Amino acid sequence: MSLYQAPLNDINFNLFDVWQLDQYWQQQPQLQELIEVDTAKAILEEAAKICEQQLAPFSKLADQQGAKLSEGKVTVPEHYHNAYQSLSEGGWTGLSGDPEYGGMGMPKALSMMVDEMLCSADIAFSLYPGLTAGACVALLQHADDATKALYLPKLYSGEWSGTMCLTEAHAGSDLGIMRTTAKPAADGSYRISGSKIFITAGEHDLTRNIIHLVLAKLPDAPAGSKGISLFLVPKFLLNVNGDPADRNNVSVGSIEHKMGINGSATCVLNFDGATGYLIGEPHRGLACMFTMMNYERLSMGSQGLGAAERAYQNALAYAKDRLQGRTVGRDPNKADPILGHPDVRRMLLNIKAINEAGRTFATWVASLLDKAKYDNCKVSADRANLLTPITKAFMTDRGLEACVTAQQVFGGHGYVKEWGMEQLVRDVRIAQIYEGTNGIQALDFALRKVAADQGGVLQQLLTEIHTEVSTQPNAASELLLTVVAQLQGCVAAQLAKDTTQQALDACDLLDAVGYVLYGYMWYKNLVALDNEKHSADFIAAKQGAAHWYLRRVMPKVQALFSQLSADGSAALQLTDDQF
Repeated sequence: MSLYQAPLNDINFNLFDVWQLDQYWQQQPQLQELIEVDTAKAILEEAAKICEQQLAPFSKLADQQGAKLSEGKVTVPEHYHNAYQSLSEGGWTGLSGDPEYGGMGMPKALSMMVDEMLCSADIAFSLYPGLTAGACVALLQHADDATKALYLPKLYSGEWSGTMCLTEAHAGSDLGIMRTTAKPAADGSYRISGSKIFITAGEHDLTRNIIHLVLAKLPDAPAGSKGISLFLVPKFLLNVNGDPADRNNVSVGSIEHKMGINGSATCVLNFDGATGYLIGEPHRGLACMFTMMNYERLSMGSQGLGAAERAYQNALAYAKDRLQGRTVGRDPNKADPILGHPDVRRMLLNIKAINEAGRTFATWVASLLDKAKYDNCKVSADRANLLTPITKAFMTDRGLEACVTAQQVFGGHGYVKEWGMEQLVRDVRIAQIYEGTNGIQALDFALRKVAADQGGVLQQLLTEIHTEVSTQPNAASELLLTVVAQLQGCVAAQLAKDTTQQALDACDLLDAVGYVLYGYMWYKNLVALDNEKHSADFIAAKQGAAHWYLRRVMPKVQALFSQLSADGSAALQLTDDQF
């Protein structure tokens, strides 16, 4: 059985020691009356109880039961209902929502830590509140006041849930060729017709209503992605009192049978003249939807980290308990725990070093979003925008690697269902694919985030890191300064290449930046250690993991630098038939 205990000590260390966000919160008029350290810790502790007690012990059962479609209705694993009710009653479905509409108004840095715990407990379950939170962000930013007042309170409370409906069978990443249409009706609404696939939480029995955010094209729409509009399409239309009444013309064609996240209902939805309402301006729907997409991409990072954390905890426990083989320097007449074997220690330390850097990175990105929101800080907004594809791609790539490595620690037991490792591998695999595949994230990073401004935001960030590390040296400084300078040169060299070559190099560039920034995360961890606040074991563990990362993991970036400077013309010169 796969167990889970929320890493509250490390979460609190990142929030209050590494990034000292409690001090920032107290400087913000919108936050100082809402949250301080004790409040934040209480919220995290209560969320941890739901994850540890109501979700994690039953994730295997959820995987076995899955979501089921019968006579047009989708049911989810039975225990999801109690867990979802607890989540809703505790306010976690509206944790970072606007207080004007019933949300708790908590900072993103706090909600991202709750996201991680939910993903550790059960990624499939986390998608139901996760998609709703993303829909709320889109509505809050782009809907009119009447729409917000009507829908947001119910979404924040968890009474209703939300989806985003983009993909069609022939239109995945190329949304400009979608065929779903929206025809104006006499009452000011629209009639939505078309079919969408891969709709997470598209139909289920957790909530009384489901609010679909649907991309479609008006009759006069320009060609391509510039002709896409966004519409709100409820499962049940609302009566004069704002309550669900008549069923809208939205139906489930089928649910997907997937490799993992079986508790999540992934639906084909058919819209047959369904009533919808325009959100934002006509033909500006893609920009509106990307508000939600970017939110979800940060949640993907939480999925990678959450699965990796649970995998690490179970692999570590197994390595301490499993007796196998004899290790040098111990009693040759009895078997030792496999944790004593150097290769097992190598695997576990690889996971630990990546996971803890990832948690610091996730907290950092979330705090940048908070500063962009509360301070209207352009620098923070630009950096959060720069780091979003890294959060999605780098963290999910490393998350899958961590789960596979943890599975390896179990040996043959990791391959059978009993121990839960194979489920973590299956569940986390999707995080590299949906919300824009990691290859698309890399293209976005290399072309739209770096090349578009000639590396301005990235190079400024690297320069500031170099200055900080130089003026406040610690055990990480020497190695980190070297790779930061190398990365600055690498970025400059990339900008001199043509667009096709930049696209070819995009994944390697994103990984190179990710490994260097994780090195910076370990630098920040070491700065935050305090002999008066932290135990000797906590400090030693952090220092050991930092040493391992800087000397045994971060050097991978040197190979990436070599790859980025090497001739890759073969990929472009081969004809299609030669592949």
